[in-house]
Amino acid sequence: MAMINFGGVEEKVVTREEFPLSKAKEVLREETIAVLGYGVQGPGQSLNMRDNGFRVIVGQRQNTSSWDKAIKDGWVPGVTLFPLEEAASKGTIIQYLLSDAGQKAFWPTVKPHLTEGKALFFSHGFSITYKELTSVIPPENVDVIMVAPKGSGLSLRRNFLDGSGINSSFAIFQDYTGKAEERVLALGIAIGSGYLFLTTFEKEVYSDLVGERGVLMGAIAGIMEAQYRELRKHGHSPSEAFNETVEEFTQSLIRLAAEKGMDWLYANCSTTAQRGALDWKGKFREAVAPLFSDLYERVANGTEAKIVLEKNSQPDYREKLNAELAEMGNSEMWQAGAKVRELRPENWKKKA
Repeated sequence: MAMINFGGVEEKVVTREEFPLSKAKEVLREETIAVLGYGVQGPGQSLNMRDNGFRVIVGQRQNTSSWDKAIKDGWVPGVTLFPLEEAASKGTIIQYLLSDAGQKAFWPTVKPHLTEGKALFFSHGFSITYKELTSVIPPENVDVIMVAPKGSGLSLRRNFLDGSGINSSFAIFQDYTGKAEERVLALGIAIGSGYLFLTTFEKEVYSDLVGERGVLMGAIAGIMEAQYRELRKHGHSPSEAFNETVEEFTQSLIRLAAEKGMDWLYANCSTTAQRGALDWKGKFREAVAPLFSDLYERVANGTEAKIVLEKNSQPDYREKLNAELAEMGNSEMWQAGAKVRELRPENWKKKA
């Protein structure tokens, strides 16, 4: 592992140059990787590993849309696609990629198949960190490892297909065989990670839950809604309000920040935008700082985890979720967004 300086702090990082695909194939040569769950991360990780030449099988509940999707993706029932428990029995590495609530519910079934020397793989630290809530306590004679891509399974697959990758964190919770590190690094490369950085199960889940509720999804959506409503309140049209709130951010500015950083974005916009952004950045930071303190505390003390498990385990969860998502999608802001996306030049080219 190389030591890389990130803003003055040294961190352990593993790149594809240090741990090439050929080495990953050698490490996993005798392994059968059973991917349990074909929902969010399952498709991207399993398809990338299959395309990279690893021995992979998929476990999924039968008679579900995810089972049908797996078949469409080329997994063959009875050959590379099995019911969850059967797949678990066949795998030497069990990639436990069910939802957090699903992992809790299925744990009593999968645990007997964690026989000596196998590896239990996670892409999220949730079940292990909040074991008091999930009862996920692995046997002592298996490796327990994690690779957590910093992006959705869909993005992991798209980046793999275009020749790039998504950065991932990795962690070792339990090293029974003495080979947990080479196993986890090989799996990280196998699923298509850009580079791998060291963390712990606890740090991964804390940062992940804060990020999802904060900047990555919750905060950005809330800020967008607040600005859109303020512009509409003062008579700006839906198109203008959406373009100034969402479209310019997603289609222009954030791409500049992704390319070379926020300072470079500031340096390459108008002087009026620069001055305003610099003057207001601190005000927004101070306004939301108390929210982030509260959010981190709720993540660390298990409050957010408890809410996830309770709500996601309800029999009518999917119906309630769809209703919440429909409320968002049917709002004026996102209806305006749908029309704005239709008017993008690339969509006109498709219609031509």
